[in-house]
Amino acid sequence: MHPIPTLTLETELAAGGSDYVFGLDEVGRGALAGPVMVGVVALRSCDLPGLKVPEGVADSKMLTPVRRTAIYLGLEDWAAAWAVGAASNREIDQWGITHALGIAALRALADVETRLGMGAESNTSAILDGPSDYITKAADSFDAPDLAILPAITTKVRGDASCATVASAAVIAKVTRDQFMVDLAGQRDDLAPYQWERNKGYGSPAHMAAIRRYGPSDLHRVSWHLTG
Repeated sequence: MHPIPTLTLETELAAGGSDYVFGLDEVGRGALAGPVMVGVVALRSCDLPGLKVPEGVADSKMLTPVRRTAIYLGLEDWAAAWAVGAASNREIDQWGITHALGIAALRALADVETRLGMGAESNTSAILDGPSDYITKAADSFDAPDLAILPAITTKVRGDASCATVASAAVIAKVTRDQFMVDLAGQRDDLAPYQWERNKGYGSPAHMAAIRRYGPSDLHRVSWHLTG
């Protein structure tokens, strides 16, 4: 039986004085083509005592596409705000994946802060899935967008399995990126051989065979070992 995410860590961070608690997770890190995306879900600390974890929320990789989409549609009413930030394949080639993830996350945070009308006086915390904080490091770079305030980052390994905000962010990011890649596949005939409508830019055998036959497109990460 898979673990059910809770709001335990979110509640602990709120008790520490945060006005808002964010959960963040990424998708597309290991893809051969397309952007990397980071989802962020924001909750008001004052709302936490009355919130229930959305039914069915879990690690997005464990959910079927139909189930992910159903949960995605309900998260808009549950969260105070949410957003997805992206870094393109060209930015990944230029910066490397870790910095690109940080910039994508900061773009998502900037979007959420704007939606919430947050200012520098706000006190915020964020839970980031994984072992390392790639957000704070990227925030000190020339490429970073302007934020009202940089949240205090708490990293959580397997946060998408244990924290409801992170699990929700994972669902939002996964649905958004999957649909983006499907849309790309349908917009250009030259992309048809790569079958992104099926593999979403990841290294399936058919995708890698197409790269070997036709070469990379302008949306591939050419700094990567594209054919294994």
